[in-house]
Amino acid sequence: MASLTKTRQSPSKPTPTAPSQESLSLNPQTKKFLHRISLHPTLTPYRRRVYRTLLSVPAGRWTTYSALATHLGSSARAVGNAMRTNPFAPEVPCHRVLATNGTLGGYKGEWILGGKYQVEKRLLLEGEGVVFDEGGRAQGECFRGFVDLGSGK
Repeated sequence: MASLTKTRQSPSKPTPTAPSQESLSLNPQTKKFLHRISLHPTLTPYRRRVYRTLLSVPAGRWTTYSALATHLGSSARAVGNAMRTNPFAPEVPCHRVLATNGTLGGYKGEWILGGKYQVEKRLLLEGEGVVFDEGGRAQGECFRGFVDLGSGK
């Protein structure tokens, strides 16, 4: 007789369709960061777009460098560099971007397995409800419902 065990699932569920910018109600905090992103003196247009898009990944969800890069028509390395230099972390949530296999990847420029910043990244994600398996992989589906919140489209 097979036994059934209940497995705790991460709130990361697939998004059937990407929400339009008009359908999103932006909270005051998000509006504040969109404004700060638009005014930041050293951000390139690419990094502005990355951070505005990253704001569409909800708390409790995660995505990958590759998924975000595909949406942006870019490379995972370019996304990683933007995450590494994010001046708004954690409010612009680069901690929600993981390696393709669902493991933590880097955080704040550190790639040391179990290093101080990886521990911080995992705690931020777990605090939002993301569940990790014994191998350190985030459970649930990769978020792909990106919207550039500052594009005006």
